[in-house]
Amino acid sequence: MATYTVTEKYLLDNYAVLQLLTPSEIAVGSSIVVSSVDATFNGTYTVRALPQHLFIGIDSQGDLLFNYEVPIGNQVLYAKTADDVDRVAASGTVVYNPNPTWITVAQLITYLGVSITNPSDDYTLAQQATNASNDFCWRRRQESGYTGDLLGSSPGHDVTLAALMYAAALWRSRGSVESMYATFDGMGSATQQSLTPIVKQLLGIPRPAVA
Repeated sequence: MATYTVTEKYLLDNYAVLQLLTPSEIAVGSSIVVSSVDATFNGTYTVRALPQHLFIGIDSQGDLLFNYEVPIGNQVLYAKTADDVDRVAASGTVVYNPNPTWITVAQLITYLGVSITNPSDDYTLAQQATNASNDFCWRRRQESGYTGDLLGSSPGHDVTLAALMYAAALWRSRGSVESMYATFDGMGSATQQSLTPIVKQLLGIPRPAVA
């Protein structure tokens, strides 16, 4: 969870815009909680855009318009039906707590092909591996430039498989040390690889940078 300080606010054509003090990891389509700004701006909203210029309203087609001669960084924009508010200094916070749910524990157990009783230590670990994989895979795609990923559903079957493969590797590595799976075999075991090339390929990371 991350909390960002609000420095400016304005509202135009039923879209609210907040400027933050610092750069954020907020993604388009994510949910944010706005607090202590005022009754108009406060609430839980879905981010529609992260504009880097002054928002000046919408056109006849409902598309967002910006003044590209007035750069303003660290902004978040969300839909808000209310009277227009001029751009003024503001205080308050924006809380961002992404919770992607691309895979479930049931899917992981099916992928593992094992029988796990709930409750049990194995089930607890499966839940932890699922949560960790969801967060990790979502964050890595964000870092690689994928801005349209929703938190509640996987972007595609390839990403779902990648998240399952990564979660399975995390679950299977319990009790292991460094880069090896735990084993009672005197011959040892194969090197543990969680973020394998095939997982990276399915996730589409690292995404090539385009000039």
